[in-house]
Amino acid sequence: QVQVVESGGGWVHPGGSLRLSCVASGSDFITLVMSWYRQAPGKEREWVAVWSPTSAVRINYADSVKGRFTISRDNAHKNTVYLQMDSLKPEDTAVYYCKAIKQGNEYWGQGTQVTVSP
Repeated sequence: QVQVVESGGGWVHPGGSLRLSCVASGSDFITLVMSWYRQAPGKEREWVAVWSPTSAVRINYADSVKGRFTISRDNAHKNTVYLQMDSLKPEDTAVYYCKAIKQGNEYWGQGTQVTVSP
C-alpha cells in the first residue's frame, strides 16, 4: 500500500509562484511513477506533469503548463516530488492531486487547493 500526501497549496496573485510537495510512503520510491493532476470547479480532472524513474522520457508536461511548471524529485528526500509553479494564471486555479503508480495500481492523495486571483 502506498500513501500519498500533497501540501503547499494556497492563494497567490496572477504572475506569482507556488511550490507543491508530494510525499509518498509505503513503497520503494524509486519504482514509483509520480504524476500531478488538477481539477477546476465544474471541469474534469486533467493531467499536469509526470516524473518517471524508468521511462526514456522521464519528465513531461501538459501543453497548458509547459514552460511555467517544473516537476522534480528531491534527491535528499527521495520519496518527495515537487511541482514548482511559476507565472501562475487565474486558469491554474484548481485542486491539485498527486498520483503514484506502482505495478499498475494507482494511489491518489487528498489534493491541495491552489487559487490564483487578484
